[in-house]
Amino acid sequence: MTVAQEQPITYAKMKGIVTFLSALLKGKKAGFSDFLHKVVSGQQLCQHLDTQKLLRRHSKLRKQREESATLSSANTETSQMRPSDFDYLKVIGQGSFGKVLLARHRKQGDYYAVKVLQKQMIIKRREQKHVMVERNVLLKGLQHPFLVGLHFSFQTPSALYFVLDYVNGGELFYHLQKDGSFPEPRAAFYAAEMAAALGYLHSLHIVYRDLKPENILLDRDGHVMITDFGLCKEGVAIDGIMLTICGTPEYLAPEVLKGHPYSPAVDWWGLGVVLFEMICGLVSLGEISHSLLFIA
Repeated sequence: MTVAQEQPITYAKMKGIVTFLSALLKGKKAGFSDFLHKVVSGQQLCQHLDTQKLLRRHSKLRKQREESATLSSANTETSQMRPSDFDYLKVIGQGSFGKVLLARHRKQGDYYAVKVLQKQMIIKRREQKHVMVERNVLLKGLQHPFLVGLHFSFQTPSALYFVLDYVNGGELFYHLQKDGSFPEPRAAFYAAEMAAALGYLHSLHIVYRDLKPENILLDRDGHVMITDFGLCKEGVAIDGIMLTICGTPEYLAPEVLKGHPYSPAVDWWGLGVVLFEMICGLVSLGEISHSLLFIA
């Protein structure tokens, strides 16, 4: 008996969704907030056959995360895990506090991105709060196809280890540098997936606050996965107010730059900037232009 294998859903194959999003993007009467609302809640998009295939495609990933979670402690680290449980293949990322390694679990054979943070460097830079925020957000067990998820976490006397989804399609930033800009349908496709991920975080009362091409990865099928939750703010209602100035200046909303109170809507501003860059190309700001961002 021959079993038909479902083909992966790629950007090129999702013509129906892309056409739908492109039509929304080109609408002259609807504002950007209306566009986002339609993308996230439109029944036409949610009921589309290719959308349903996409959701089924990610069900395997969700199941894998749930199986990993059963090995984890309810409140803290996965105490059973240790660095020696993995074979470390190569460095795939470098950060301020450590590096990200491609690793293979010795027993399961699965591949992961292992984020290794050096405690001494975290303390030296007084970044304990941001690291703990990222840990807390990841430990919530995020179940969304467009967010990087946590499988295990553990620590040694010198380092913290986050074992995350391995996303091998590269950063959106890399693809923008390589291609210069994207056709509108492709940009709308990515923007819709980012909007869905941000809306999911907001439903959990989490504000992301650092959306930029460097924090957006593409998986092997070309779908968006947002990573790096260190600047998130937890426990924020939909009409909640925040005061901390954080993020990357080029992507910050005006009220944040001016030091005014701001709401979760700042994530939608960041999405708008990223969407602009996807269509028009990355904006290179010199020192003078950069300083002008902070002029009220």
